[in-house]
Amino acid sequence: MTDPSVNLDRFWSRRPGPEEALALAELPVGTSLLELAAALRDQGFGSLVTYSPKVFVPLTELCRDVCHYCTFAKRPRQLSNVYMTEHQVLDIAGRGARAGCHEVLFTLGDKPESRYRAAREALQALGCESTVDYLLKMAGRVVEQTGLLPHINAGVLSADQMLALKEVSVSQGIMLESASARLAAPGGPHHGSPDKDPAIRLANIALAGQLKVPFTTGILVGIGETRLERIESLLALRELHDRYGHIQEVIIQPFRPKPGTLMADHSGADDDELKWSIAVTRILFGPEMSVQAPPNLSPDTEIELIAAGINDFGGVSPVTCDHVNPEAPWPQLAVLKKNTEQANKLLAARLPIYPGYISADSSWVSPPIANALLRHVDASGLARTDNWVPGELTKAPFSVGQFKKVHKGSHIGRIEKRLDQGLELSETDIVQLFNARGSEFDEVCQLADELRRSAVGDTVTYVVNRNINYTNICSYRCGFCAFSKSSTLKGLRDKAYVLDIAEIVRRAEEAWERGATEVCLQGGIHPDFTGETYLEICNAIRSALPALHIHAFSPLEIQQGAATLKISVRSFLEKLKESGLSTLPGTAAEILDDEVRRIICPDKLTTSEWLEVVETAHQLELPTTATIMFGHVDQPYHWARHLRRIRDLQAKTNGFTEFVPLPFIHQEAPLYRRDSCRQGPTFRESILMHAVSRIVLHGHISNIQASWTKMGRSGIAQLLNAGVNDLGGTLMNESISRAAGTRNGQELPPREMDQLIASVGREPLQRTTAYGRPIGDRVQSSYRAEPLKELYFGPVSSSTTTPQPTA
Repeated sequence: MTDPSVNLDRFWSRRPGPEEALALAELPVGTSLLELAAALRDQGFGSLVTYSPKVFVPLTELCRDVCHYCTFAKRPRQLSNVYMTEHQVLDIAGRGARAGCHEVLFTLGDKPESRYRAAREALQALGCESTVDYLLKMAGRVVEQTGLLPHINAGVLSADQMLALKEVSVSQGIMLESASARLAAPGGPHHGSPDKDPAIRLANIALAGQLKVPFTTGILVGIGETRLERIESLLALRELHDRYGHIQEVIIQPFRPKPGTLMADHSGADDDELKWSIAVTRILFGPEMSVQAPPNLSPDTEIELIAAGINDFGGVSPVTCDHVNPEAPWPQLAVLKKNTEQANKLLAARLPIYPGYISADSSWVSPPIANALLRHVDASGLARTDNWVPGELTKAPFSVGQFKKVHKGSHIGRIEKRLDQGLELSETDIVQLFNARGSEFDEVCQLADELRRSAVGDTVTYVVNRNINYTNICSYRCGFCAFSKSSTLKGLRDKAYVLDIAEIVRRAEEAWERGATEVCLQGGIHPDFTGETYLEICNAIRSALPALHIHAFSPLEIQQGAATLKISVRSFLEKLKESGLSTLPGTAAEILDDEVRRIICPDKLTTSEWLEVVETAHQLELPTTATIMFGHVDQPYHWARHLRRIRDLQAKTNGFTEFVPLPFIHQEAPLYRRDSCRQGPTFRESILMHAVSRIVLHGHISNIQASWTKMGRSGIAQLLNAGVNDLGGTLMNESISRAAGTRNGQELPPREMDQLIASVGREPLQRTTAYGRPIGDRVQSSYRAEPLKELYFGPVSSSTTTPQPTA
């Protein structure tokens, strides 16, 4: 059966042409075919195999078609309700939401009203003209009431129907089944089913591409088609996808004969033929296409399906059965996970829309459904796997180190070898680290903690300091910021304010009395502030407290101050240094990639401007911190670029003292309130940001800091096992995260900081801003600090809009 002219080696780097594809029909299910398919799959999807946690809603089981293998379609007399009621639909969707599902699959027969009077009468009673009208209504109600994401399998649709359903769903689909018209002839499985005409179905799939609808399709294996017809069907789908780019997954579904149907005695698809079909599909479509095989139709063969080249199991429901194949129960998720791990893969939940269709380009998803989609998606475009959000008083959803190691020679190990060889990690390497899940996640955390131990030992440091945010009035409109106020009008949480110089100095003096070694000063970019404002603040604090370290002013404030004085950034930094400034916070970095900055802070510093200000400070021996604010519209490749830019600047200047990941606090952020971003990073992403930062910056920046105001105490305990060695400051006051919605408090006093660190078996140690040891009575004073006095913000009016000098 083997044709020696079919040389598979040529397809490692390119897809077969049509003639080459047809020649594959002669190949057996051999090792070379399966190995090629599996390798191509690994190029595109690595170690991940996905599934969609879903519920199945059979809105109606009436259908005008009479497929000879189908048990889904019923006659009206077989049904108590021709259409599911709204209550039934919402009950299923609600149970799915509570069970952690993300998808609601609407499956229904084709145009039943064209065949059955009962359907027409039921639709009239429902106030709907067609089945699609009722589907549109129910899908919208599911989104409104439960937030689940509909995927629509409604058969052949018109352009208007498809566009209307795009408003209430993230994806749609129709199985091609086969492109062979022969199967619709008398005696064939599609005879008497007008909607199974392959020309009609291919035209409908093309229409979805024209309308930019993310689409699912596939073929049936074993309904009487030949291998050549199977390949011709796949080539027809490939041609459409090449033209429109809209097919997000190809399902290879084995036909299983069902009692009581005209094809009950048909032999169906054997396992080898299914594996051959999967492998050929992978080879024809290449590494990027998602190839799926339903696990419930091939029970206990998940390992073999993976070996044949699939990367996805499709929808699996913890709530509902497979109504199309009710005799085939879904596998238990634990079993699916175990079998996936035995195939040296990791099982991950996805959404009914694939990552490549979720982007700032909203043309694939309509705005109404995009808002719901953002509640479900993580930074990689897969499903959020926990309900943890930064800033909330919630327990960590899992512990670092809980995953069983199942991989040998993983790409994490290869990245570790690159580090051992002194090689810098590429953007691709870093993205792979950020995509780690399961046992690979633990490998990343373990590597990060080993590097932490070798770099700084087991002590965990922190600084006793005070945050003073001298104004929240700001002329910038950053989409992530809930702290700034544009005027003296009352905001969502706080009134606009400006502290006068006397209050700034009073807070600094109180901080000194409470053992602080540092005061951190930042504020909004007040339209009336000039560079002189910042110089006056520094001079006043230095005059009152010459030993107190002034850590102040973001690169944005530096640029603004220099511009108002009409001098260079270098000259302004020199003046600030003469006035007592010792270090700068590396905030306003957000994501150092202008693709993101154009969305979240379009009027702010560009990436190059931020780097230029910081490099200038380093040249003047003014060290800075470095930060990243993540979990909004960003993706792992943005994080990788950010880390590489920080690493490259540090290699040049050695001016960064620490790197500080800052999870986005979404609750009050304008961007979130406009439904334009995610609800912060997941817990997994937050842990990985710290761990990957440790790995990427190893040998460049020794200190990786975690923000207790954002991560909470429970989260901090896990981060201390993932590369973190510093917990920042005790703060005394914290206004910016609190304004955004954090509930983790404004101060973590030294005694509580020590207890938190000791609870994970690490040694606490107070430090200075420059990571030295506090001198004199600083440490003792911090442990006997009196409660803070009530804060004074002062009135804000048109005559008192900038800090006033002390009388």
